Amino acid sequence: MPDSRPALSERVRLVVLGVTVAVVLVFVNHAIIGKERILREGTTMLLRLAPLDPRSLMQGDYMALRYAIADEVARAARNAGISDGRVVVRLDESSEAHLVGIHDGKPLAQGQHLLRFRQRGDAVRLASDAYFFEEGRAERYAGARFGELKVDDGGDAVLVGLRDEAGHRLAD
Repeated sequence: MPDSRPALSERVRLVVLGVTVAVVLVFVNHAIIGKERILREGTTMLLRLAPLDPRSLMQGDYMALRYAIADEVARAARNAGISDGRVVVRLDESSEAHLVGIHDGKPLAQGQHLLRFRQRGDAVRLASDAYFFEEGRAERYAGARFGELKVDDGGDAVLVGLRDEAGHRLAD
């Protein structure tokens, strides 16, 4: 009579698969919880947009975003000889961010905030570089002039929306 129990190697594979799935789920949930915390507790920061083409045939309608401050960050990073790090920004009365400089580890002055950046080639990434919206709604977002971010104390940012020149949210 054949043994109905799985072979040892089969049990080991199942255990390895189970542990791998559990680890992946823990990491994914940790990232989600972190983003939700930023959305709940983060500082609102507006980054002026430099417009790009708002269409993607493969992904539907979206607005490709390029932040105007990114060129200044790229120059400052190049001068400092770094490609990843944090910059110090100050927010004006309308919450628009203005570059102060590369963060050197010193305490921030009153009204200053951190913003994480990553430079890949000539492009500097500050937050999401795309804003997706329902197909056929491109005209609603054509007037976008700011990306609205929520930023935590460490400079991690989440794009939460777009705003017009007057600072009004563009939404469905």
